[in-house]
Amino acid sequence: MADPEQPETYGRSVASRFERRIEMNVPDRRNDRLHALVERVNADDELYALWEAANVNAIERLGMTDHGPVHVKIVMNIAVKLYRLLVDGGVEPSIVQNYEMDVRDGEVIVAAGALLHDIGMSIHRTDHETYSLFLAGPKLKELYAGIYEPRTASIMVSETLHAIIAHRSGGRPLTLEAGIVRIADALDMAKGRSRIPFAQGSVSIHSISAAAIEAVHIDSGADKPVRLSIEMSNSAGVFQLDQLFREKLAGSGLEPYIELEARIEGEQEKRLFQEFRL
Repeated sequence: MADPEQPETYGRSVASRFERRIEMNVPDRRNDRLHALVERVNADDELYALWEAANVNAIERLGMTDHGPVHVKIVMNIAVKLYRLLVDGGVEPSIVQNYEMDVRDGEVIVAAGALLHDIGMSIHRTDHETYSLFLAGPKLKELYAGIYEPRTASIMVSETLHAIIAHRSGGRPLTLEAGIVRIADALDMAKGRSRIPFAQGSVSIHSISAAAIEAVHIDSGADKPVRLSIEMSNSAGVFQLDQLFREKLAGSGLEPYIELEARIEGEQEKRLFQEFRL
């Protein structure tokens, strides 16, 4: 039986893509605002179509990794988990610090920012973060209407848009919530993240290093609020951490709150490819 979380990628009609629609879900911990947001997202055909279009550009046209519904679902769940660990560890969310709003509103921001951060890929990879902004602006107004009164909704839209633009390379998050979305995006690196280009024979340090990441565990830390434990099958996975994750962590604002360890599981490294030619 086909896995609905990993649909076939090529030559599918719009109707067939929607037949295998992936539902968004995240533990809401009785946060009625987060629950309402996710319900609205799951009922939004326009938003789902944008995720599918983003994946067509990413996977089918550029041979990149997944940037569609599977990716945003993973990033949303990572973001919400990071947020809760940080709050439990005594870190104050920016929406609370600056606007005296509720901790639950920060959960909504990181969830919405994660869900909409890559929809600009439906237009183009280059500068997709900016394209995400002008697609996400009107969509967020729709999603927040009725959950928040107009003045508060405007603040929520602005904070979410900031989280979206700040995930770009060289972005400078000014809020805890934006830093979380940036880090959550980088942590979607467990095996399978590069499954499509690697399976098609794309052999590069990017595809090999991503294939070497077996699992990412996110827990409360001993000395810091968040502990990241990375399981690798091959030392090539260090590239993901040293070059890619390090870049996302730098300037995120989360540096003081995260501890990370990585180790190779088993006594022998897994061979990821047999031959490489130029």
